[in-house]
Amino acid sequence: MILFQDQIVEKTTVQISPDDRGYYFGDGIYEVFRVYNGELFAKEAHFERLIRTAAATKIQLPYSIEELTANLNKLLYAERIGEGIVYVQITRGIAPRAHPFPVNSVPVVYAYCIEVKRPLHSMKQGITALTLPDIRWLRCDLKTLNLLANVLAKQEALDGEADEAILHRDGWVTECSASNIMMVKAGVLHTHPANHLILHGITRAIVLKIAAELKLPIVEEAFNLEALRTADEVFITGTTVEVTPVIAIDHAKVANGLIGSITLQLQQAFELKFLR
Repeated sequence: MILFQDQIVEKTTVQISPDDRGYYFGDGIYEVFRVYNGELFAKEAHFERLIRTAAATKIQLPYSIEELTANLNKLLYAERIGEGIVYVQITRGIAPRAHPFPVNSVPVVYAYCIEVKRPLHSMKQGITALTLPDIRWLRCDLKTLNLLANVLAKQEALDGEADEAILHRDGWVTECSASNIMMVKAGVLHTHPANHLILHGITRAIVLKIAAELKLPIVEEAFNLEALRTADEVFITGTTVEVTPVIAIDHAKVANGLIGSITLQLQQAFELKFLR
């Protein structure tokens, strides 16, 4: 089952127009909600970001947040997903291909949910990453459908026998292809500030709040590749990865190649706060 506009329907009954602007311009926005125990996690923060992205891209939300929430809950109930994700996409609508905004098009809403288990193995064993130039546009804070640069980076990492790509602009680390990144140096937590160069990750914000509650020193400033490569701990945050340690970068170990104590502390605090 999927949500199409304001109806829960069978996926096979829906036809997506080839004139949808999301198809030929990537002219649309999206959100990915985590589902724990059959409920949308941190939904207020996700909807707030959706509203912000819609306003910045001048896409009129065709339904209220209350209506959208009710429909997503109906979809979850229909699919009976206990642990997974809900993907929501809203395009500007259907119109003949032309760069200017169409006058009378109606935004198209599409959503589905699938089972996605917590990445417990990666969280315990860690992942590897490659550093790559950040070739994305300058509004990475907006969660739009324009993700080709992210896709290319992710694939290059996989082709290089790594799990994730760590992106940088002229040597200054921004984020990853599909997650935010943090590092620990001498007990201090470092991460790029939430400006136009990174996506303002919901899990990123939650982890920073947890770190503050644990009284960990936090520095929200850009750090360079040299600092990253000499970090005591590195980890990524995201809706589907939670807090996952990075144990090797560019085929070199991060510190001793094991999960650091602060990373472990944040993992445990996240689980205690939200999953028990």
